[in-house]
Amino acid sequence: MRILALETSAKSVSCAVTEDGAVLARSFQCTGLTHSRTLLPMVDAMLKNAELAPESIDRYAVAAGPGSFTGLRIGVSALKGLAWAADRPCVGVSTLNAMARNLAHLDGALLVCAMDARRNQVYNALFEAKRGTLERLTSDRAVGLDELVEELAGDAREKVLLGDGAALAYGYLTERGIPCTLAPAALRYQDAVGVALAAETMEPVPAQALGIQYLRVSQAERERNARLNAEQ
Repeated sequence: MRILALETSAKSVSCAVTEDGAVLARSFQCTGLTHSRTLLPMVDAMLKNAELAPESIDRYAVAAGPGSFTGLRIGVSALKGLAWAADRPCVGVSTLNAMARNLAHLDGALLVCAMDARRNQVYNALFEAKRGTLERLTSDRAVGLDELVEELAGDAREKVLLGDGAALAYGYLTERGIPCTLAPAALRYQDAVGVALAAETMEPVPAQALGIQYLRVSQAERERNARLNAEQ
């Protein structure tokens, strides 16, 4: 199965094509340029350079949350357009599941996926790596760093942090006596390859059914709700 995947959940942006678990093409950028400016030109250049025709893609996949509200909307909207035009099914993949694929080759390590959710929280999920496979230990969640400390305090497994919030969580955990390590920089961040690999075993849906998993309301919505409550 040939899968084209997009990842736009944070500062970096990437796209990839895999076939039966092997990477055929990949493009990654983390320069601070907006995803709306970089994503589709990256996809177009990647396909042309690899001489991959859009009609050769069997399935489309995207990191569908959690993550940056704007980034997720750009990625999901772009993927819906690509899948709709090609009349192909698509898959929305957990951002945290996809990033954990970077370290699935480890054996017995506790993978602590962390994305900075502000307000002293991280978007987080825990996985155990088992030599190429992953065992999910928690659901995707927005969790306070203090809560994460309490949860990990009695766990003796090697703990490896990854994601764009890994450095934040690492500092917080180590200051409170929780031994852990940071994933290597080249494997730490979200990547479209992980999205594609996760999508291989998932049930696809039509483009119009693809949604986003935000986990919590945006800052703008919180401010609006607060204003409405104050007016009552």
